[in-house]
Amino acid sequence: MKKLSEFSEEEKSRMPLYSIGIVAELIGTTDQTIRLYERHGLLKPARRNRNRFYSENDIKWLRCLRDLIHNKKISIEGIKKLLSYASCWELTDCSEGERGKCSAYRERTKPCCEINKSVCKIDSSKSCENCVVFLSKTVKKAK
Repeated sequence: MKKLSEFSEEEKSRMPLYSIGIVAELIGTTDQTIRLYERHGLLKPARRNRNRFYSENDIKWLRCLRDLIHNKKISIEGIKKLLSYASCWELTDCSEGERGKCSAYRERTKPCCEINKSVCKIDSSKSCENCVVFLSKTVKKAK
């Protein structure tokens, strides 16, 4: 098993370490608000048993959501609509090499989650199930 010091900064930022209560306190909201964002497909925390755990990246995204909702006055439905226009490679910071191999990037007619069901299959640390574009589309289809 790797020691924490052996992980890159990027790997550390993706580690789900924070419980929902800690995250709510850090960003100044309630557990219920975070669960609401999850129900709307704007977030998918890691699960251990029935408990939710969040990474540094999740916390950054939650702060961004809070800013969009409270300061920019964009509704949750508005954010979901904006995400439907977003390119997955812009949201996941794919490298030029990854983009060159991605059919979604080359064709640009559909997001990668609709074409090949994974974000740049080259990088196993990325998956559609954690991508906000994928989540927002999945929730929309479920309704």
